Formats: sequence, C-alpha cells, structure tokens
Amino acid sequence: MALSREQIKDVEATLKVSIRNKFKNHNPEPASMPFHTRLLGKDRLALYAFIHSLNTNFGTTIFEPVALALAQKNFKVAVSQAKVGNEISTGAQAEIQKIIDGLTTATTTPNKPEEIERIRKVAKSGEMIKVKPTKIDLMFESKAGEYFLFDIKTAKPNAGGFREFKRTLLEWVAVMLADKPEAKVNTFIAIPYNPYEPEPYNRWTMRGMLDLANELKVADEFWDFLGGKNTYKNLLDCFERVGIELRDEIDDYFERFNRKVSFEKIS
Repeated sequence: MALSREQIKDVEATLKVSIRNKFKNHNPEPASMPFHTRLLGKDRLALYAFIHSLNTNFGTTIFEPVALALAQKNFKVAVSQAKVGNEISTGAQAEIQKIIDGLTTATTTPNKPEEIERIRKVAKSGEMIKVKPTKIDLMFESKAGEYFLFDIKTAKPNAGGFREFKRTLLEWVAVMLADKPEAKVNTFIAIPYNPYEPEPYNRWTMRGMLDLANELKVADEFWDFLGGKNTYKNLLDCFERVGIELRDEIDDYFERFNRKVSFEKIS
C-alpha cells in the first residue's frame, strides 16, 4: 500500500517547514577554525556546521514530525514527546532490576511479552513512587486501543548504552501499567535508516539485551509500521523531491557566507 497523495503532500509540507525552521533558527557560525576556513571557505564550514547540527537533532526536527504526519491516518492517537504517567511501584522497580540483571549476566534471554506480564503483575505492588520517566519520542494508540511507544535512536547507537535503553523501555511499561493496569502496551527502539545498506543492519550488539522481534524496528520496519507497506520507499522519494524543490534556497543560504567573506575583504 503506497502513501496516498494527501499523505505525501502532508509529509512534504512537514519536511519543508522543518528544514526552513532549521535554517531560520540555526546559528551558522562554527568555532574558530582559521586554517580550515582559509583552505575550504566559510560557506563549506557553514555547511559542515549545519549538517552536524542537523544530525544531532534530526530525530526531533525531522523524523518526529514526519512520523506524526504519516501516522495520523492509521492511528487513533499520534503524539511526540509524550508522557504516560508519573508513578511507578517499588514492586515494578524491583522486577525491572531482576530482568536487567538476568540479561546482563546472560542467565536469561530477552522475551518482551513475558517481561511485560511480569511487570503487569507487580505494577501496583508496594509503594507508589513519583518519577520523571524519559519522555517518549513517539506514542501511538491504535484504533483497537493498543499502545506503541518509540524511543528514536541514531543509526549507530553506542553499544554500551543498550542496558539503559532496555531499562527505559521497561520503565515506560511499568509507568503506563501503573495508570492503566489492563493496557496492551508495546515499547520499541526505532532506528530510522540502515547505515549499512545494502547489507543487513548489524544487530548482534543488541541481541543479548533486546528482544529484536518485539523491541526493535529499523528503517522500513519502522516506517512501514507507521504508514503501511512501501512507506519507507515513498518517504525517500519525498525527501528527494523536497531536496530538489529547496535546492535554490539551500544554495542561497550557504552562498551568503561567501558573499559575507567577500564583503569583509573589500571593507
């Protein structure tokens, strides 16, 4: 199922707004690099600084709004930077620690459906503690009332961070079940593209901590989940069309730095 014309229009409009806002709000002045500036030119350093900044927050400035635009049609609720509650039980905290300890020592293997049910049983057990869980990058509620919570990560996340990624996913489950004990909830790591294409995504570093089938969606797995089959391919086409349409604006933005340098030399 390809994206509809309306969805493509929404995605491309969202993408153009995001890029233009980035130009408007970006501070283009890189750190003083006198040798690089003289060798490469100020416009190229400005481009480097812009790309670095864009890569740093691509998730919030590009992927999140595009994902919301895609999901509006297929989900009852689609929100970004969401919270699901502010309480967790001491019983759930202890159970999460047992799960993490078992995975860390390799005495157990990841099994997300089982882990969720273990947490559900103790979601109201013990003292309820006020917490500030990590904000959810993307939260969707299906038309059937099922919840899908996503933590968007960079294409090559730090392998040393998977333990804390896992803890975050489990804590989201616990906080939601403390508020909605019967909720059907799923929590995932989302990696928007595969940097190893055409080779498969390198998942071995996550294997011992994440249930890959139930906690990880990469590239087309993620985007097709939101918008339907072939969404990932359609989305790449959208990005290409917007890039072509904005080419003159992009070129002009960085050309200003050359003009600025020329003016300074004349002055």
